[in-house]
Amino acid sequence: MWVVRKLSSSGSRSFGVFKSRCRGAQAPSSRLAPSAENQLSCTLQIKPWVFSKYRIMWFKSYRMTFACLNTMKSYRYPWTRLYSTSRTTVDSNEMKTFLALAHKWWDEQGVYAPLHSMNDLRVPFIRDNLLKTIANHQPGKPLSGLKILDVGCGGGLLTEPLGRLGASVLGIDPVDENIKTAQRHKSFDPVLDQRVEYRACSLEEIVEETAETFDAVVASEVVEHVLDLETFIQCCYQVLKPGGSLFITTINKTQLSYALGIVFSEQIAGIVPKGTHTWEKFVSPEKLESILEPNGLSVQTVAGMIYNPFSGHWHWSGNTSLNYAAHAVKQEHPVPSELLLKGDAEKL
Repeated sequence: MWVVRKLSSSGSRSFGVFKSRCRGAQAPSSRLAPSAENQLSCTLQIKPWVFSKYRIMWFKSYRMTFACLNTMKSYRYPWTRLYSTSRTTVDSNEMKTFLALAHKWWDEQGVYAPLHSMNDLRVPFIRDNLLKTIANHQPGKPLSGLKILDVGCGGGLLTEPLGRLGASVLGIDPVDENIKTAQRHKSFDPVLDQRVEYRACSLEEIVEETAETFDAVVASEVVEHVLDLETFIQCCYQVLKPGGSLFITTINKTQLSYALGIVFSEQIAGIVPKGTHTWEKFVSPEKLESILEPNGLSVQTVAGMIYNPFSGHWHWSGNTSLNYAAHAVKQEHPVPSELLLKGDAEKL
């Protein structure tokens, strides 16, 4: 049971001293003699900044106290546990959709034409942000020495160009036929045999064996298809090295994205097959950030992307109401600023 005792201090508000009382036997050393307790109270009245010495949290107001307690309750510490196959992110219905299209990945004029064209934006987006973390890089192979995980790689449309930039890339996809297509296409380029590897599995299946392995995780046009987005993000955090980058491209959840992304693209123009997307699974940048930040991933960049179905090309935009790209960086043991003690802020 916690008891709050108010202590007054000149020129400041009242403070709370939290003291626990345990039922039953209690070690003698945990009790304070009356004189010692009075001395402690006096000390706290005069020097409230010594609260941390007695493991007591000091706040400017009760309102701040309760806000901080709520933050402590809701804040997650993803580095304290690993996620496994007991919590799946794979939607079986989505797998059926992509299984039917597994043989069409490398048809640049087919249903995946927009993804082929998207490489003009997403490859430089990934490359340029990763180069900021590299002091020296080799000409022609700027990503040499980096390990990248391409989640939901499909037929390897993004995996291969990242490998050609010098990175060691592992592409994973839960649809076995997608992986077979990717491996078959990779075999045409001997250079990729040493840099690109494919596995038919979900992200959560490899979390334990690849914890803190990758310099970057790429989930391009994936998060709008997963079953449990938060678990997916937590798994991304686990496999990233401290300071590693997470790259996401996806579709915003707006009325415009429904009208153009589903009604026009799927039902009218037939740019993508019907049933490829579910509007309820679309994720706004704000929603995505609200999941990334509490799970140890600090958002660095969010940029809008627009596709022109008539020219078949993508371009960057300040408008994120349709498609967008996001870059986040893994923080090493992040601590919310609200939880920092006044006297220990600089030490942490």
